Amino acid sequence: MLITLFAFFFNAFYFFSFAQGSVEALRPPKNGGTYVIAHRGAHQDVPENTIAAYQKAIEIGCDFVEIDLRKTKDGKFVSIHNEDIDAYFKGKKGKVNSFLFSELREMPLAKKENDTNDYFIPTLEEILKLCKGKIGIYLDLKEADIKGQVQTIKAFKMEKDIVWYIYPKEREAIQELKRYCPECLVMPDPGNERRLKKVLNRIKPKFVASDMGVLTPTFLTTAHSQEIKVFVDDAAANTNEWQKIIDWGVDGIQTNHPQELIDFLNRKK
Repeated sequence: MLITLFAFFFNAFYFFSFAQGSVEALRPPKNGGTYVIAHRGAHQDVPENTIAAYQKAIEIGCDFVEIDLRKTKDGKFVSIHNEDIDAYFKGKKGKVNSFLFSELREMPLAKKENDTNDYFIPTLEEILKLCKGKIGIYLDLKEADIKGQVQTIKAFKMEKDIVWYIYPKEREAIQELKRYCPECLVMPDPGNERRLKKVLNRIKPKFVASDMGVLTPTFLTTAHSQEIKVFVDDAAANTNEWQKIIDWGVDGIQTNHPQELIDFLNRKK
């Protein structure tokens, strides 16, 4: 009985804190000591960057979903990775921003054989509605319209539930984000470690991104010395790699295999 009551109040506190958007009050990682970031959602069985993929990530216990944000011809924000639609819709070609949202929405996304469900490109609003109070968002800014995107996010009061992946060289986008939303969480990717201190001093982020091509133990030490969390993209996506970067002290791992990572982290508890 006591365990049940504790679980109820713990979960209630988590969801309240997440909805209020306080970084300091975020629940610790759900699976051990490392945040699990589902790259384009949990898309092993459904198309990537869809509501179904994001819903699955929530169900299996991920901490963040990664979304790729682009804009349609009529200014609607949608989640799709590539600049063009060729890989996503059978027999259709062209750039995302050359289509009206209504045109894209009419076309079901390509799916796995024998799947009888239809999947459609989601809007930012749909994603925010799904994720609010349930999971964080790792926003990969493929196409910037900072003012408009911030307005949408503020309407959902999710400013601090989202980390914005933006390259440091995209100074205008970073400056706009700080101007329109000082409380929003920019997450620069400095690339090579030799640029890390310069990026930290100039941008003063709470998060930085990296990948296995450049990550080193001293990269993490430098970031952690300023109380900055490091999220890294895995490469091999296997237990040997995960164990290595966890031993280095990484705070979060972005992966195409979130269920396997969660299983691995839970075995380590």
